Amino acid sequence: MDKILDIDNVDLKIISLLNQDAKTPYTEIAKKVFVSSGTVHVRMRKLEDMGVVKSATLNIDFSKLGYDISAFLGIYLEKSSLYDNVIEMLKQIPEVINAYYTTGNYSIFAKIICKDTNHLRTVLDNIQKVDGIDRTETLIVLEESINRPIQFFDK
Repeated sequence: MDKILDIDNVDLKIISLLNQDAKTPYTEIAKKVFVSSGTVHVRMRKLEDMGVVKSATLNIDFSKLGYDISAFLGIYLEKSSLYDNVIEMLKQIPEVINAYYTTGNYSIFAKIICKDTNHLRTVLDNIQKVDGIDRTETLIVLEESINRPIQFFDK
């Protein structure tokens, strides 16, 4: 079991604010949390050292870059012992943007993005050629209705 980390409400408030917009300056965060910007900097360093904060990411609208199709892919493995090998191969396919080892029907649940249906077909063909994959099921996204970070505090 993981050790309980030494995180207090100030840390959680900082995380919540940066989770909404990772580009928010520490000075602005400090004003909202009622601490100095130096404290925010020290707290963020602590959270990074503890492994709580792994990186800051961008929220990209892929459709504005020409990627009009998002899909989820349920992947059935020939044997669960092939998981590590299959994941390493999936990492080589740039259109695979997320992959999860899951319980339930699928061994792996992945999200892929493609420019159009022809691109999707090519990506699916490449994925289905990966050694260890038995078969796949594709679910095309019609609309992303919710995409938000977890909220630790009410506004």
